[in-house]
Amino acid sequence: MERTVLQVSIFGLLLAFGTTQPKNDWEIYSFHINSTVTGRYATTVITSRVVNRKDESQEIDFHVRIPKNAFISKFRMFIDGQVYDGVVKAKEAAQQQYSDAVSRGESAGIVSSVGRTLEEFKTSVTVAALKKVTFELTHEELLKRTLGKYELQIHARPMQPVKDFKVDVYIQENAGINFIDVKGGLSTGALANAIVKTHADKQAWVYFYPTEDQQKVCDSCGEEGMNGDLVIVYDVNRDRSLGDIKTSSGYFVHHFAPSQLQRIPKNVVFVIDKSGSMHGKKIEQTRTALIHILNDMAEDDFFGLITFDSSVSYWKRELVQANSQNVRSAKEFAGSIREQGGTNINQALLDGSSMLNENPRKGSASILILLTDGDPTSGVTNLEKINANVMEAIQGKFPLYCLGFGFDVNFNFLEKLSLLNNGVARRIYADADADLQLKGFYDEVANPLLTDVTMIYNGGANLTQTNFSQHYNGSEIVVAGQITDNNIETFVPRVVAISRNASIIFSDKNSTTKSTDSNIQRVWAYLTVKQLLDKELQYSGDEKEKMKNETLRLSLKYNFVTPLTSMVVTKPTKEKTEVLHKPSEEGPPPHRRGHSGVVALPRGSAISTQARVGISYRQERPNVGMAGLPGQIGLQGQARYPDALPGISYDMDHPMKVVDFPMIGILPTFLPILPVTLPTLRPVEPEIRFLLQAKNQSLPLCFDIPARSMLQLLHLPSAGLFLNGALDGIRGFHWITLNVSPNIIITFDLVGFSINDGQVSHIVPWQRDQETMTAGSVTVIKRDKEVDIAVGGTRLIILRHGITGEEFLWPVLRQWSSDNNARGILALKPAIYEEVHQPLYTNLKIKDQEIRVSRSVAADYSFSPAVILPCWLIFAESALQAPLTDFTHVSG
Repeated sequence: MERTVLQVSIFGLLLAFGTTQPKNDWEIYSFHINSTVTGRYATTVITSRVVNRKDESQEIDFHVRIPKNAFISKFRMFIDGQVYDGVVKAKEAAQQQYSDAVSRGESAGIVSSVGRTLEEFKTSVTVAALKKVTFELTHEELLKRTLGKYELQIHARPMQPVKDFKVDVYIQENAGINFIDVKGGLSTGALANAIVKTHADKQAWVYFYPTEDQQKVCDSCGEEGMNGDLVIVYDVNRDRSLGDIKTSSGYFVHHFAPSQLQRIPKNVVFVIDKSGSMHGKKIEQTRTALIHILNDMAEDDFFGLITFDSSVSYWKRELVQANSQNVRSAKEFAGSIREQGGTNINQALLDGSSMLNENPRKGSASILILLTDGDPTSGVTNLEKINANVMEAIQGKFPLYCLGFGFDVNFNFLEKLSLLNNGVARRIYADADADLQLKGFYDEVANPLLTDVTMIYNGGANLTQTNFSQHYNGSEIVVAGQITDNNIETFVPRVVAISRNASIIFSDKNSTTKSTDSNIQRVWAYLTVKQLLDKELQYSGDEKEKMKNETLRLSLKYNFVTPLTSMVVTKPTKEKTEVLHKPSEEGPPPHRRGHSGVVALPRGSAISTQARVGISYRQERPNVGMAGLPGQIGLQGQARYPDALPGISYDMDHPMKVVDFPMIGILPTFLPILPVTLPTLRPVEPEIRFLLQAKNQSLPLCFDIPARSMLQLLHLPSAGLFLNGALDGIRGFHWITLNVSPNIIITFDLVGFSINDGQVSHIVPWQRDQETMTAGSVTVIKRDKEVDIAVGGTRLIILRHGITGEEFLWPVLRQWSSDNNARGILALKPAIYEEVHQPLYTNLKIKDQEIRVSRSVAADYSFSPAVILPCWLIFAESALQAPLTDFTHVSG
């Protein structure tokens, strides 16, 4: 089948926004951002649902901004019951696929990063008349601690008010959350009333559910909806000198930011570009920033000022103390800086290094800061020669921080120059607040606490960076790695550093804690990839190629879109829409004349292959978005669907095929009447369909379970958590109970839920407004049609689906701590299978066993409203890889 490669590109900044061009003929009817942060690692899922209101097909856009430091790890689209997954490939392979598609005259495009950052994501897809599309993007990021806080930044600009707009943020930190706040333009004015913030020791929740009217009245809002930021700010408790060390499945992550350390006096030299290209606002903002920085210098600091154009000028030729007299004189010098001449970066940095080397002070920390807006044009201009000269001058004694002003600067050169000298590069945007950006950077390095920091891990391997020239107040050092032979008993971490005049060792035998956080390995992969990308800049030849290959390997393994990879999104070329379509299962096409066993079913009808006895048809209720009405087989062979037989399935003693109708609101009465030989029908036990996600495959597995079963949903013995549920015989669950040791019981039904802690029972009806409750280690948040439950590192959602009189419950496991002893339907790992295509049918190879399957569809009730997904229909025992009785025997 032909395939069309969809266009996707990345360009912008910040966390997440969905944008569609403001057209009256298509509508974003739902837009959700769900961000989960555990151990400072944020996983954000952005879901946008759009409907084409026109009576003809048209192109619909999806536009998202993400943080610079985030990696996109998943993108998919749901169109007309089909799922189209993005696949991360090596950039060269992706480019070849792109070029091949273009050469065939197909529309084509790829997702790729711009430079070394992922900033903006945009894609578009053609949607048929009156049809819907769902976009889903996932990205991951390790939050960086700056000035004593972590920030999760969300930028929202839907370009139209959205009826169902939700931002859900959940934070879980084992160290305990010290504080949490919500800032940004979307947290002010009328929108402040749309924010609900809850903080309970190690967990916090932020919900932002603005109404359509509220989305129009904020400072930057209007008829086109919201346009602004929501920033969640928090920090964790720090009560251990060695920090927070967590281990899981042979990996560890160490967050190190000891409190109550004395500040180290610093020696700082500012090297300021005053070449002709700095004229106008740049030089004005530089002068302003320098004056603010000098005002904030501590009196025990020493500093120097150097300016350069084609030559180098000094305020003073040696470091001087930051007393009031010297600061006043330096401010006068800063105010008199005028732009002229060329750019002699080499000589300026050599002179700045000499000033620090010639004025050593015991018990102090030295820093060299360069600000420039262009390439070197005077003196030594060869970039590699400048790198070598500066490295020889600094000799690893202090860090060099390079600030690049605007976009005319060669930022790659500055980045390499700083990395070679234990520093970082930062771009200063030439905006109205450039002086505040400069001052903000200085604040980050203004208060050194430790120098020559060495992180040591006996029993550790494959470590990320372990040596740091300096540690500053308000920042954090993060190291991840593997534990040799997964033996935590021989794993001994410690930190050696210099604090003022003394060497100091941080160690704590009890600092390492076992965690069930499944993200620890991904944190290691994220940090490793980030640092390999930095190292690749510093090397050349075979060493550079080796680092590039390892970066590519990890990016592909963990599905990260990085500068070495791209995400390719493909979609089959659209075929002519028909009421009946050709099945891929065994047997002749259902529309072929002479075939005597065809029964038309609405799309979404559940089909379960019965061994050698044909197909079991199960009626699906229409209120979850599936087409068709309940019904039975008419005597004329016409599909009629009265309400008289809800939930009844029929075995057909005749081998049948799946016949798929298009997704329509009501099954029309003019379905084709086909000549059939009616099989013998007999009622069988009704079944309810479940989905099991697949690893590295676009189609999940689906399987049916008897509709009146009692199920083990999630059993985590180590956490003392047991979740069980009873199916209602028709649609989903009518009763779910959660037991948490020692004595907490939460019971959900269609009326509401009750919380019993062994002493008091608290009853909450579904009609009640939002409410937050705690019982022991359990936090419960009641919202409109869902309940959010957090127990340690486990987060569950109970959704209420349906309309009055036809409601049912559905449990969703949003987050859980990996536990080898976990049991239950919700604890199933993604299926691993291989498709084996035969001429007339398809098998799936699972654990060296080939299993006959048929292609079907199922409702994914983890979404509200439910989403219809295609799937491979398989026996329950084959999907579960265990007898069904292992999941229907409820205990605990």
